[in-house]
Amino acid sequence: MTERMTGAQALVRALEHVGVDTVFGIPGGAILPAYDPLFDSTKVRHVLVRHEQGAGHAAEGYAQATGKVGVCMATSGPGATNLVTPLADAYMDSVPIVAITGQVPSSLIGTDAFQEADIVGITMPMTKHNFLVKDAGEIARTIAEAFHIASTGRPGPVLVDIAKDALQATTSFSWPPTLQLPGYRPVTRPHSKQIREAARLMVEAKRPVFYIGGGVHKARASSELRRLAELTGIPVVTTLMAKGTFPDSHPQHLGMPGMHGTVAAVGALQRSDLIIALGTRFDDRVTGRLDSFAPHAKVVHADIDPAEISKNRRADVPIVGDCREVISDLITAVENEYARGRKGDYTAWWKQLNGYRETYPLGYDDFGDGSLAPQYVMERLGSIVGPDALYVAGVGQHQMWAAQFIGYEKPGSFINSGGAGTMGFAVPAAMGAKVGRPDATVWAIDGDGCFQMTNQELATCALEGVPIKVAVINNGNLGMVRQWQTLFYNERYSQTNLQQGASAQKEGLPQRVPDFVRLAEAYGCVGLRCERPEDVDATIEKAMEINDVPVVVDFIVHEDAMVWPMVAAGTSNDDIKVARDMAPVWDAED
Repeated sequence: MTERMTGAQALVRALEHVGVDTVFGIPGGAILPAYDPLFDSTKVRHVLVRHEQGAGHAAEGYAQATGKVGVCMATSGPGATNLVTPLADAYMDSVPIVAITGQVPSSLIGTDAFQEADIVGITMPMTKHNFLVKDAGEIARTIAEAFHIASTGRPGPVLVDIAKDALQATTSFSWPPTLQLPGYRPVTRPHSKQIREAARLMVEAKRPVFYIGGGVHKARASSELRRLAELTGIPVVTTLMAKGTFPDSHPQHLGMPGMHGTVAAVGALQRSDLIIALGTRFDDRVTGRLDSFAPHAKVVHADIDPAEISKNRRADVPIVGDCREVISDLITAVENEYARGRKGDYTAWWKQLNGYRETYPLGYDDFGDGSLAPQYVMERLGSIVGPDALYVAGVGQHQMWAAQFIGYEKPGSFINSGGAGTMGFAVPAAMGAKVGRPDATVWAIDGDGCFQMTNQELATCALEGVPIKVAVINNGNLGMVRQWQTLFYNERYSQTNLQQGASAQKEGLPQRVPDFVRLAEAYGCVGLRCERPEDVDATIEKAMEINDVPVVVDFIVHEDAMVWPMVAAGTSNDDIKVARDMAPVWDAED
């Protein structure tokens, strides 16, 4: 049935038809026509955030927690440009979101009109696709196309910029529209010959390893991965974006590879003769210096995005396809190899890897002064809160400690900013995750630097009834930058101490600026503080008992705590350090 309505009404109706139940946004002049029919929608909830960056990260958190497309909305000019960071973040981490922005009237585009910005041009390098809509009759179809592009193939962000006069004009609306996407045909079915060749290499290899990235989780292939891993007995490493896709507690799991990965995971990749890379992209944080990465390994590389295959490391067996279908086909192909009597023997390999695992487990310093170790906070948080919760991390030391010392048993239970490394991600993303999954316990794990970038969204959480819990790992510094200054800049701590400044020594200045407990209370949240190891359990348990308002826990930790192991940027993974000036002793034959 065809109806007459405004472009703004067509926008809201299209959002309802594609299944949107939540939009995170802030109104403004150019997008204001859309907010009027949104007021009448009984299907779409609008969450009024305090900053457009918060809207974008909330849409990301919603998408990652639910598997649906997240939606954010902003006005033209600065409203739209404030979405650039979350769009870039979503692009790097393959998160399906649709950003809807208002634009100045079409007759004014290009005239430097008030609050005009070429957001399509600005975001072209950091979106999967974007649209500028100047005709009301194209709004519904464009929304349908945007959601299709965002959610199919390799997921990613799509921007829809709509001129104000298109929102105000009258048009005919009918559903479903006919999509006009010539050339957009993502490949999901892998080539059978490549699958058979991969299976052959797997049974012939002596030192194979599964290198698992976030694409396996996005393909909803966790159960298939476990079946393949247990069928073959091949060790598994999971990247930061794949935490929980393969259970941390599984005996075949060696941990996270890369700059702050386990010695066992890094050593497995470096000494492997075959890497089966699934849904991952060989980024620099995993490979270290690329020319020294896994020097003796052949590579099977499967990804739904053909642009990733052989981009950084040449693939001996390239496989383009959806990871769920790839892994299912690999299971069949390996079983066929076994039926022919061809099966890999990895006994010696496992002996070597277990030696790494037993000799170099994850650990941390106890400073002996009664101060709180951030790693201990993570251990207790993971133990008390449990594997059913969602943990949403910011970026920096606390992110790495959360990855290392919380056990992730379920896919999607760890949400963080991986590729872009966006400080300020945690609080709004946790808000979005909690909106998407209101029955889940959601903990944001943040640093005191990250927290001060986007904590205004606590006001949104309090007023919208989104009771997230926030663990602020407070060392008074920009911790990861300080760690690098300690190691590489002769302890010259330039502009990393968050409690120093020209007025810091004035008499009467509070000990902590800001006081996060009082700040939380000002936002309508519960604020708690923990400074001693013996109080950690009781503090976390108290936070867990509060479920009607957001909770912020200020964990005061030692400023000299560091993230180990570490591969210094630009060096070889072979040069991994397990502590300052301490390196593992690799096997003599290596």
